[in-house]
Amino acid sequence: MNTVLDRIVASKREEIAMVKKRRDLQALRDAVHTAPEVRNFHEALKRKDRIRLLAEVKKASPSKGVIRPQFHPVDIARAYEAGGAAAISVLTDEPFFQGKLDYLTHVRESVSIPILRKDFILDEYQIVEARVAGADAVLLIAECLPGEALQDLYSCIRELGMTALIELYDPIHLDRVLATGSPLVGVNNRDLRTFAVDLDHVIRLRSQIPASVTLVAESGISHPDDVRRLEQAGIDAILVGESLMRQHDVRRAVEHLMQFHPE
Repeated sequence: MNTVLDRIVASKREEIAMVKKRRDLQALRDAVHTAPEVRNFHEALKRKDRIRLLAEVKKASPSKGVIRPQFHPVDIARAYEAGGAAAISVLTDEPFFQGKLDYLTHVRESVSIPILRKDFILDEYQIVEARVAGADAVLLIAECLPGEALQDLYSCIRELGMTALIELYDPIHLDRVLATGSPLVGVNNRDLRTFAVDLDHVIRLRSQIPASVTLVAESGISHPDDVRRLEQAGIDAILVGESLMRQHDVRRAVEHLMQFHPE
């Protein structure tokens, strides 16, 4: 069956081949020396007094189309930070999510909290791209990375001083995700093959993931009750995009979702 994820991965492989023709890997690696200093993404998401928020800058998605027509990434990121987000995820995939790597660079220059590149990462080239653009962390999706690819790309991220957030949906991938040694794991409540969402999915997997691993719940979170439920289940952090992107006042939306009370 040709799923949405299959189509995204096929498109991404073509995109990677094209960008490599414009700038080779060594030239890209040379640019790492002038990249901004890496901020500690993992430390930002560690649960301290309460659950942490990784807020997402996202214009569109394959399942919902355009989510925020009036899309100003820097303004959104600043509102997230002012509202109390611990870190920011920037979607950089263009064909399916209408993102750009430039958005990440502009956001990185405008906020003080750590930034994640969220994309369909299949190649070392994209990781070096992320570092040059100013990312502090990179998302890896287990479903997209069979065999040794997951470990190899995780090692590349660490070599460049960044944090990897390794995401899975299907529990069949959990052992190999944990085998990387990553201290930061995300569980997507959205099945990327069908885009169906189940908030209980991450709660069911919590007991199978060591307490020493910082666990991020992703997708399907839109109400303070969702946040409280996940917090009570022992989840360390949440990734939220769509429900915040649909609100006119993004800062107040963050404060409401997380029940923050600014001074």
